Amino acid sequence: MLRLGILGLGEGRSTISAALQSKKIELKKICDVNEALCKQRALEFGFDRYTTRYEDMLDDPQIDAIAIYTPDHLHADHVKKALQHDKHVICTKPFIDDLRDAKALLDLQEQTGKKVFVGQSSRFFEPAKRQRQDFEAGEIGELITIESSYHADHRWFLDKKWALEESFKWLYGGLSHPVDFIRWYLPAIEEVMGYGMISPNARKAGLKNEDTMHFIFKAADGRIARVSGVYTSPIQPAYRESGMTTVLRGTDGASQADYHELRYAITDKTGEEKTITWGDSTIKYYFRFEGQSHHAGEYQNYLEYFADSIKDGFTAYPDMREGIGTVALLQAMDKSLQTGQPVKIADILAGYGLPSLGALTSRK
Repeated sequence: MLRLGILGLGEGRSTISAALQSKKIELKKICDVNEALCKQRALEFGFDRYTTRYEDMLDDPQIDAIAIYTPDHLHADHVKKALQHDKHVICTKPFIDDLRDAKALLDLQEQTGKKVFVGQSSRFFEPAKRQRQDFEAGEIGELITIESSYHADHRWFLDKKWALEESFKWLYGGLSHPVDFIRWYLPAIEEVMGYGMISPNARKAGLKNEDTMHFIFKAADGRIARVSGVYTSPIQPAYRESGMTTVLRGTDGASQADYHELRYAITDKTGEEKTITWGDSTIKYYFRFEGQSHHAGEYQNYLEYFADSIKDGFTAYPDMREGIGTVALLQAMDKSLQTGQPVKIADILAGYGLPSLGALTSRK
């Protein structure tokens, strides 16, 4: 069993549930600087081995891996310390918020030989898993294009003080999910162009950065893709518009994975149309908390995948290299929003002395 410590108990709530229910994970200790939150989680899960000091987990020889769910600007330092203490690492997305830290982390991982896995949980949700399975089986033929979107009525975010700070950007917090799907299927993105705006609802509340965005990507082989994010306006009813959707269009068929609705549809190479929905037992596995929040089932799926990668000696994707490449793509998107011009990802990477996006690409 993989012996795990969890750092950051907000989003880490899902990981506590996942670890405690998994036969492949042994939860050893949880940590947060907020002791009241530690006590709350201890009471919620009946698990009282908590600490407010990260060093307590780093120095614990009974812990094999650290799962990191702290604020984005702390990721690089927390990953660095875990590697320096001979721990494997799981880090939530986005992997880091400053590419100036990337090269040192890549060098450190190579020196230590420890695994680093980026927790892009959406890949491990049932519709996305089935879509990937059919794609790899050739059910839609050769991929022509991919369209991914995350549209959600998150006006309730505008009541949160931190969401109105200059540092908060939906580009990184929300749109990073559909961008990861683009990277999964079309990894060698060469250039991106996008437009964004602050909607009237967001402007009235005082939001500082774009909440409505549309982007076009161009890959090195000429294929194109599209990503869309809209976060502070109403959405269509669920049967017409899923919160997050990924559409693959191939030479022989097409497929659509609807994330929040647990729905998948495909027209395969034979012309057969199939739709799959998942029932109550699957819904309860993925959504374990109030209001279908904290998608713990996805976290359990990826924790077990990571545990298998350590036991069986394969690379768990997205790994550190791919996580850094995705951050570079997000930064290129951000620059395009600010300049109104297309941006080459190679220019972003070169500015930090990093290898090409092709070298920062998943092999699976």
